[in-house]
Amino acid sequence: MPITTAEELAHLCEELALVSQHDLHEAFGELGGRNVPVDDLGKLLVRRELLTGYQLERLLKGERTGYFFGRAKVLYQIGAGAFARVYRAIDTSDGSIHAVKVLRSRYSSDPVKCKEFRREGEMGRLLRHPNIVAIEDVGQQEGGSYITMEFVEGQTLRELVRIRGAIDVPRGVDLVRQLAAGLEYAHRRGVTHRDLKASNVIVSSTGQAKVVDFGLAGIDADSGDRALGKVEHQRTVDYAALEKACGVRDDPVRSDIYFFGTIAYLVFSGASALGESRDRSVRSDPRRFSAVVPLATRCPDLPRDVTDVVGRMLHLDPLERWQTMTELLRAIEQLAARHPFQQGAAAAAVAGTSTASPSAANGQAAPQPAAPTRGKLMLVESSQTTLDKLRKFFTGLGFRVLETNSPQRALARFSSTPLPADGLVISAAHLGEDALQAFNALAKDPFLAAVPAILLLGRDQDALGEKAACGARRIVVKTPIDPKALDAQLATLLAKGGA
Repeated sequence: MPITTAEELAHLCEELALVSQHDLHEAFGELGGRNVPVDDLGKLLVRRELLTGYQLERLLKGERTGYFFGRAKVLYQIGAGAFARVYRAIDTSDGSIHAVKVLRSRYSSDPVKCKEFRREGEMGRLLRHPNIVAIEDVGQQEGGSYITMEFVEGQTLRELVRIRGAIDVPRGVDLVRQLAAGLEYAHRRGVTHRDLKASNVIVSSTGQAKVVDFGLAGIDADSGDRALGKVEHQRTVDYAALEKACGVRDDPVRSDIYFFGTIAYLVFSGASALGESRDRSVRSDPRRFSAVVPLATRCPDLPRDVTDVVGRMLHLDPLERWQTMTELLRAIEQLAARHPFQQGAAAAAVAGTSTASPSAANGQAAPQPAAPTRGKLMLVESSQTTLDKLRKFFTGLGFRVLETNSPQRALARFSSTPLPADGLVISAAHLGEDALQAFNALAKDPFLAAVPAILLLGRDQDALGEKAACGARRIVVKTPIDPKALDAQLATLLAKGGA
């Protein structure tokens, strides 16, 4: 039943744990009483950021489900496809932002679709790499299946190229290198993707590339990680057609390399190697692979070493391709050395203006990094305003900056290999005890103890500093920051970390 009074709205908000009784009491106080129009209460709750417009719209319709999935509270919808809807959500335990992918209700009774959906989540949850979208939770609720994953502010590679066209060589090589690193990590664990395409690559607003959607991934019985178990091999129509054209079957490693080649082809040419079609008969036709125009022919101005690497990835004879992702990654790293990409503000430009950083979106100039960059730092801070200031400060010192508002997420990222950054900066300004706990957790873990880290304290947080577990690789810095002093401390800290 639709909600028609402010009292009904307040009752539903409290019943669903969307707004606390205290916040509702304050809202009614500001409005001068409880006998007010429902729209007035709704607008005030949205203005105070106690509800989102999406939540309010659903509440006014009387809808009682779909606000929570596990620990994730849905804020609003950010995407939809034939198979699932995707929402931006906040983790109720630590305030971190996630994406929640929810299987459409019409597939809830389809055991095959449900199994495929859960496989995507379970597979992805065990793959932890900076260039693979991290899966945080997989579950069922209110009769539906959901996957909670890392939220990446950006767009798919397919959307990016559609807007910008071909990407220049240094940036393109950097994107391809990042993706190769993620895939090489998965392949080393015995996991092949089996559905590589530009729409399954997300490029963040800071230029970080990530592979997503391991729903059809397979595990090699011999080289697979025991933690991942055994699953049956599946592949898309495109993969099956390629293997038919090549005269082989069940060739997941080299098929992944081929379709990764189509992604690289798109990056450097702005055009699809195979052409795009939703027609299953077209996609299953093996002849389409012999009709690919060589990248060197389509883009004669590209460097020869780039077209040679992509051409070998796309060779129709599997024996002529790179045989492993490890071999391919080494070749791409050599390309990156010959075509260096300057990190920093230029990286953000890779993702286009529609996904600019908050400062750029507000019309402010994006911070310019010093050149050359001195490495990467991960910043942890829950306040976006403070995070923007810290990003500007550290990019000004010549560092490339990664960001998260969750200390727990930062520790999880540094628990994977390769490490996401050269050092970790945890700001206690708004995180308080949570920042201290994360900082001290580094000392307790033999692997994390080697991570160079700084705990940044606010003016009135001396008590936290007294409880900090400092060491050769962990220091406390108080604000206001002395740029020269911190610069020297960072140089010493990172030198020790790399020793």
